[in-house]
Amino acid sequence: MRITTIMQRQLLTIMTALALPTLAEIPHASPPVGASVSGSVVGSVIMGAASASHATGDAVLLQMREAVRKNDALRLQELLPQVQGHPLEPLAAYWALKTRLEQASPDEIRAFLARYAGSYYEDRLRNDWLLLLGKRADWATFAAELPLFRMNDDREVQCYALLLAQPRPANVAAQVAERWLAQKDIDQGCASAARELLQSGQMAPAVAWQRARLALENGRQRAATQAVELVDSASLPVLQEIYANPQRYLDDKITALRPRTKELVTLALVRLATRDEAAAAEHASRLRWRAQLTDEELGWVWGVIGKRAALNLHPQALDHFAHTDDARLSDDQLAWKTRAALRASAWSQVAAAIAAMGLAQQQEPAWTYWRARALQALYPSDAAQQAQAQTLYQRIAGSKGFYEQLALEALGQLVTLPPAPAPLSAQESASAQHNPSLQRALHAIRIGLRAEGVREWNYATNLHTPGGMNERELLAAADLACQHEVWDRCINTSERTRASIDHLQRYPTPFHDLVARRAQEVNLDPAYVYGLIRQESRFVMDARSGVGASGLMQVMPATAAWTARRIGLSDFKASDITQRDTNIRIGTAYLKFALDDVEGSMPMAAAAYNAGPGRPRNWRNGPVLEGAVWVENIPFTETRDYVKNVLANTLNYSVRLTGQPQKPSTRLGTIGPRAAQAPAVQRDLP
Repeated sequence: MRITTIMQRQLLTIMTALALPTLAEIPHASPPVGASVSGSVVGSVIMGAASASHATGDAVLLQMREAVRKNDALRLQELLPQVQGHPLEPLAAYWALKTRLEQASPDEIRAFLARYAGSYYEDRLRNDWLLLLGKRADWATFAAELPLFRMNDDREVQCYALLLAQPRPANVAAQVAERWLAQKDIDQGCASAARELLQSGQMAPAVAWQRARLALENGRQRAATQAVELVDSASLPVLQEIYANPQRYLDDKITALRPRTKELVTLALVRLATRDEAAAAEHASRLRWRAQLTDEELGWVWGVIGKRAALNLHPQALDHFAHTDDARLSDDQLAWKTRAALRASAWSQVAAAIAAMGLAQQQEPAWTYWRARALQALYPSDAAQQAQAQTLYQRIAGSKGFYEQLALEALGQLVTLPPAPAPLSAQESASAQHNPSLQRALHAIRIGLRAEGVREWNYATNLHTPGGMNERELLAAADLACQHEVWDRCINTSERTRASIDHLQRYPTPFHDLVARRAQEVNLDPAYVYGLIRQESRFVMDARSGVGASGLMQVMPATAAWTARRIGLSDFKASDITQRDTNIRIGTAYLKFALDDVEGSMPMAAAAYNAGPGRPRNWRNGPVLEGAVWVENIPFTETRDYVKNVLANTLNYSVRLTGQPQKPSTRLGTIGPRAAQAPAVQRDLP
């Protein structure tokens, strides 16, 4: 069969551009008898040309990422033409325009939005533009673009939109306050909305002072300064003094009669509590502050003091909380009061604190579970209360999470393998395979642009359409990620389904033989190893944390070097930790050392792996606690969630690897001070 003239020209153009040999130069280019030239040789050459073109573009994209990091707009413009037609051209074009967005004309921006309409990068740039338009108070353009913003997940944009709404919602101040108080650091959108509402009298100054309290409690001076500036700019020098030395300010202050002074004293007590809750408690107990501060102000202060004591696992925490009513505590403070009450087995206070939480927090699995436990402990002979406890367990019981599994056990059931969903149809699989956003995400991840790929993947699955993909679409997308061994997207996407649970997607077992062999060599449960890897890296081999931990098991450099010496890896180099086999060998060995150091306690070893061995050694001191209470009282949010997730993962992997139902309590036990007969602490364990 002959090659058409058009195809010859197209092929020649591709070959010339890429310096590839022509058909005449390719040895044995003649097709087999009966074969189509265009379907075999030409097709393979075109595919090879396209592949080479993409490889060239991949290298350019990596150069562009470096230019983005340097904010080198000129270099981005120089490189952009080289990725024309590349699958990730929208990303490259976004980078090039984003770096000079403030100088770009509306026509240029709209041309980009039109060219990449329907893509993640259209919506990402529109988000950036809306923030810029709000900053410039260009409300006409903002109003025109806002309805086209599909993600609509930016609090600053939402605050600007609330200001712009006509008529404004009756509860506009409450909506702005909710978003502003949730912002961790300074922002312009919600602060601007708050400024206007404060000036018009629609928002109470107390909201700004509350924002300042939250900021100081969390050590965010800039956010506190921004909030105070909106209501009392003259107090900014005093705020600086309070941040630097709250105790000196309080010692020098005698009266707090004016509202402004009361608020400043409250801020000083909050700031002092973050440094020394005992000193703050002594100050808050003084007659002058008890007489001059309002019940609301004192309640907030005692809430912060109680929380700080609970974070430090001090038995006085409940005494501090007793200085105020639960109704005056924030949800975060109520959570820490509940934890302190659990440590003290004060079930009536557990029940009361959870009852005072907002409805959304009450319904979280943790507080649903502990509320049920409190009812069982407080009313052992009350059939109605016991039935209510069973209802609460049933509300959350399942195999997925830590408390869901504990609730299942409380109902007398074991964690088992859930029924598999119906197999994907060819059409469902094809829909995922042909989704351009998912394909771009996979390509980005494949060439090393993981962060960019993950963001686009999440957009495609969660935000492109209102409510995100439906369950079958999520399963198909997860399956696509699994096929490409992009395990983190496989797991996270599959976890979004509620009714259709694909256990194999959620708990994959890459490198099974290697993990099983290494676990057996050091006498570890392979399910525990898998549970930890799943939490640490989601099986991303080149994962690297912000503090320098690397690889599948996220091992720190110093830890890797110490462990390598202990297990006899004499030729170990720091760069070796990124190698899969070495990473697993060192990670499993260190996990075993940590487990032995805490007498085989899985919760404590997981905590040691995440936060270092010294901390759980301190956290175990005090009363002997059931494992779940000890885990809930881990002071670091990251470590607390980490331990829960590792243990829940471990149970699910055990179900998969053994084929046997599992009971969560068997891996929790009790935790208390180190027994006198226990082996000596490994002091050099890093």
